[in-house]
Amino acid sequence: MNNKQIAKNPTAYHNYDIKDTIEAGIVLYGTEIKSIRNGKVNLKDSYAIIKNGELYVLGMHISPYEHGNIFNKDPLRSKKLLIHKKEINKLIGLTKQKGYSLVPIKLYFKGNFVKLEIGIGKGKKLYDKRQDIAKRDAELRMKKALKRPE
Repeated sequence: MNNKQIAKNPTAYHNYDIKDTIEAGIVLYGTEIKSIRNGKVNLKDSYAIIKNGELYVLGMHISPYEHGNIFNKDPLRSKKLLIHKKEINKLIGLTKQKGYSLVPIKLYFKGNFVKLEIGIGKGKKLYDKRQDIAKRDAELRMKKALKRPE
C-alpha cells in the first residue's frame, strides 16, 4: 500500500537502540487531521506509555488548525493509540524489563488512515552515541575514498 510519511522523530535512532517496531492507529479529531495533512506535527520530544491497559502517546505536538474554531484541541493532549490487546500485553512485558522504552519513530498515512510507528528500544549511553557517530564517519570516509579517481 502507498505510505506517505508526514513526520519522523529525528532523535529516536540517536537516543535509543531500537529492537523492534510496531504500527499503531491513532485517535484524532477533525481539526487535528487537517493540521496533520498540512504537515503541522512534531514528534521530537514524544514518548508512549501504557496506562490502564491502553497505549497513549504523550508530547506529540499537533499545531492548532489555522481555520479552526472552538473545535481545535490542545496541541499537546495525550492521544490514544489503537493496537490489539495481545500486542499491548507484549509491550507491557518488554517495558517491565530494565531500560526498555516506547518511542514514536514516524507518523504516516496508510491509505486514508494516520498510522504511528512505535519503536521498542533501550536508551543509549553517551559513549554508545559517540561510537555510532565515529562508525558513520568512518563509513563515509571509506565511500569517498572508493569514489575518488586516482
